[in-house]
Amino acid sequence: MSGKVTKIDEMTLSGTKEGKISISTVEQPYGPKSESVVSIGISLQAGAEEPDWKVHIPKANIDAVIEALQEAKKSL
Repeated sequence: MSGKVTKIDEMTLSGTKEGKISISTVEQPYGPKSESVVSIGISLQAGAEEPDWKVHIPKANIDAVIEALQEAKKSL
C-alpha cells in the first residue's frame, strides 16, 4: 500500500488469544489517482506489523458487502 492509512477501529478476533481485526481507510492504495478503500485486516498474533489477511473494499461496494455480511450472520 502506498497511500495514507487512517485507523478507524480495532477489535479482538473471537476464538483467539491475541488476534485482532483492524478497520482502516487507505487513500490511493495502488498509487496516484487510485480510488480510496476500506481495509479490513486480520492478525492472528498481537504485535504483528502486517495482518495475516487483508481485504480492500472500494467505497462503492461497502453497502452491498454490509448487506451480504448481515445475511451471512443470519445463517450462522
